[in-house]
Amino acid sequence: MNDTMTLGEARSRYYEVNGFGPDGGDSLDWVPLQLWKLTIKIPNTDSRRRAVRIHDLHHIVTGYQTDLRGEAEIAAWELASGCLRWPAATILNLFALGLGILIAPRRLARAWARGRATTNLYTAETVDPLLPRHVAEVRAELGLAGPHPTVRVRDAVAMSLVALPPLLVLLAVVAAPLAAIAALV
Repeated sequence: MNDTMTLGEARSRYYEVNGFGPDGGDSLDWVPLQLWKLTIKIPNTDSRRRAVRIHDLHHIVTGYQTDLRGEAEIAAWELASGCLRWPAATILNLFALGLGILIAPRRLARAWARGRATTNLYTAETVDPLLPRHVAEVRAELGLAGPHPTVRVRDAVAMSLVALPPLLVLLAVVAAPLAAIAALV
């Protein structure tokens, strides 16, 4: 996104480029999540809506994409930079991290290290006061304007420890039906 745009302008462009509709999917009752060729739908609760409004601004200021790897990267960044006071964001990010560590561990380690060195917008109660601000200004305020930090061993270990429980849950969800089918055969 162009650093001279306001966050509001950049968000409109982001919604358009990604095909999210003019409100970014905020009005949907159920939100489709694409996992490779599988699409699942999750409820679009009020807490998820509030978190995603900020999450979408994070995509703009960090530059992480909306594909599976990009969502895993932003999950690592948001967890490392602090999103625990937003339960919907925390839960969704944990599962994205668990999945992402299987497909892009190095990218996630870099995003985690970057998150540990920066802050995020989850301190805001609403996005409305943020929208007139310029992308460059917000990037600088969050510490995102400089070079990416080096991944330290403690960053990789911390990220792996946080990713392990959701990874085990995801593996169990996949393994359970396969074990049931195998038992029938």
